[in-house]
Amino acid sequence: MRPNGWHLTEDLDDFLTRAWDFLCSRPAAHTTPLTAIEKLRTRGEVGGGAPTQAGSTVFGWLVEDGAVRAALLRPPTGRLTLTALSPGQADSLAAHLAGPGPRPSGVLSDDETATTFAGAWRAHTGAAAVRSWGARLHRLGTLTPPKRPPAGRGRVVGDREHGQLMRWCREFAADVGEAVTIDAESWAGTRFAEKRYTFWETPDGTPVSMAGANPLVGGQVRIDPVYTPAGQRGRGYAAAVTAEVTRAALAAGAAEVVLFTDPANRTSNALYRRLGYLPLADFCAYDFTQPAGTRRRPAGVVPKPPVRPLTTVGPAPTVPSPRDPRSVPTVPEGMVAGR
Repeated sequence: MRPNGWHLTEDLDDFLTRAWDFLCSRPAAHTTPLTAIEKLRTRGEVGGGAPTQAGSTVFGWLVEDGAVRAALLRPPTGRLTLTALSPGQADSLAAHLAGPGPRPSGVLSDDETATTFAGAWRAHTGAAAVRSWGARLHRLGTLTPPKRPPAGRGRVVGDREHGQLMRWCREFAADVGEAVTIDAESWAGTRFAEKRYTFWETPDGTPVSMAGANPLVGGQVRIDPVYTPAGQRGRGYAAAVTAEVTRAALAAGAAEVVLFTDPANRTSNALYRRLGYLPLADFCAYDFTQPAGTRRRPAGVVPKPPVRPLTTVGPAPTVPSPRDPRSVPTVPEGMVAGR
């Protein structure tokens, strides 16, 4: 085991050797890094011992008292994904990353960790933080399928239906305010790829709702996205298709099945609660804005354009209430706000 402190690498195999057991110790809470790492691995974007490239994903872990206590990943976009940190751990990471080398463009974690790190980052660098995303993580307790499901059945989406699948993913992204291009050329590079999708179809074979499931990794499966077109909502299709993909995840061996929702959407939260999903933690993301007079970014790294702050994190950060509609994207009924 390496000495106490933060350790960074671009070697995925090295990272997993050190941090895999820690990540799997809380598979539901660690769904975001687990799922992201699995996608990087299956896409072949990182590899053990491969020469490092500009813009590579960076992995990290914290050693305290001879054991791994936290982990992180920073993809080429620059936004950190962190496991839960104490205030002291967040401050030590901010101090470590404030040194020479590329700096993070933002952070995503549970509310307390993300807000604490954003405050520590400002203290060390002067950078302000803008809250850009928020969602509530739910974990499955006991699956309770609808007592009166709508007529029809769930079935895996076929290759010939890829066009309709992409169209519904575009509509979902637009409804939740997610800026992404989804077409045949860009599909493989989006977060919507590498999932297993299920349609709920009516008795005449017409698809009316869909749900996606990320690959099983570390004992957990995350459901994302769930979408029903506007004209089909309110008929129980979202509940039926979510129950279908949840059942499939359990049959595949998942010990934990999780999903994110918009905490401001009482209807969708009630729907998933009826199916047996229980709130676990609130998560959020912040984007960092570079203060005037800071050193230039490394060549090839393009900063994001300025964004009018919704929430500024400083020495005494204030965060919008989860019920404040500014704090999260508005997700229509039957949708999962995934990341």
